Amino acid sequence: METQNQIIKNKSPHSFNKTIFRIFFVVLLFMVPFLKANSQWAILYRDADSLILTGANYIYNSEFDKASDCFKQVEEKYPNHPAGYFLDAMIEWWKIVLDNDNTSNDELFLNKINKVIDVCDRTLDTNSYDINALFFKGGAIGYRARLRTMRDDWISAIHDAKEALDILQKCQEVAPFNHDIMLGTGIYNYFSQKFPEEYPLLKPLMIFLPNGDKRLGLFQLRAASKYARYASVEAKVVLLQIYYSFENNNYEALQLAQELHNKYPQNAYFHRYLGRCLVRMGMSTEYEKEWREVFNRAIEKKTGYNSITAREATYYIGVALMNRNDLDDALKYFQKSLEGSLAIDKKPSGFYVFTLLKIGNIYDLKSNRNQAKSYYNKVLSLPEWNDSHTIAKKYISSPFKN
Repeated sequence: METQNQIIKNKSPHSFNKTIFRIFFVVLLFMVPFLKANSQWAILYRDADSLILTGANYIYNSEFDKASDCFKQVEEKYPNHPAGYFLDAMIEWWKIVLDNDNTSNDELFLNKINKVIDVCDRTLDTNSYDINALFFKGGAIGYRARLRTMRDDWISAIHDAKEALDILQKCQEVAPFNHDIMLGTGIYNYFSQKFPEEYPLLKPLMIFLPNGDKRLGLFQLRAASKYARYASVEAKVVLLQIYYSFENNNYEALQLAQELHNKYPQNAYFHRYLGRCLVRMGMSTEYEKEWREVFNRAIEKKTGYNSITAREATYYIGVALMNRNDLDDALKYFQKSLEGSLAIDKKPSGFYVFTLLKIGNIYDLKSNRNQAKSYYNKVLSLPEWNDSHTIAKKYISSPFKN
């Protein structure tokens, strides 16, 4: 059974380079706006601190209107502090994360980020080492850079990323052992060593940056996930991505995905990761249940459950049905996935290519060899996706057997 990586990772040079740069920027861009109130940093008084924590939980659960109410109260009580403005910007950020092909939230997000930077700069003009202003400004610039990588604005993104890294290093000088700061330092330590190992072409780009320590990075991220007051959820999100995409630690990824989904059941991002982890673990009954729930929420147009989500859900439901030899129903879901890809994709995607392979497999199982070959040949007419041509040629030579 094809893994999620086989489906979504294109080996073409353009996509490879773009993927590498996007991943590389994660090193610099996950600077979180949350600081530890009872250690070196006091964000605000207890009333605002409670609103920040409550609002952040609303964001993670995709309850954006409730989150906005919390942060507006913070802004009204503390108009010269960046915390409320930053968290308000994160509402727009998570809307983008949940539907990253939709650019309609970009302008509002960037306007809110600029507001954060302006508030921070007013403080830094009088105190260049104000830890709150530094940290929120670094976070704001980092997230702005991350959006710019998503939109292929590489020159601006590189400029932002370098500035954000400089600010993070300045923060670390002031509070090197703060568990919330360990999110940023942990990400840097892990990825600055990991990526040159995985992609030697990155080594020249890393020569001017401090050396990282992958094991230390994982330690810092785990510490942040357990002990950080504000950054624990973001640390878990990063660890989930690391375990799933880089460490091949499916068990740890599944545990984190389940924890995040249980705590924030309305977040489509966590829900989809749970489904993917269950697929990786081969838990067919469980992942069919989760992807059916994802699909139903997409039909109901729940926040974050969009057409891209529905396309992914129909593919995995089809895989589950095919695994138990329910070929007719599996074919229906694969056809839905195919229709979704045709409606969504500007160019053929991994889901489109591998859905064609699956449909060909079903026709082989139905002993309709000519129909099966027509789908395999269709795959050969499309760009290569993770050995899709090799797989199609194999099935043309020898029929698929379940």
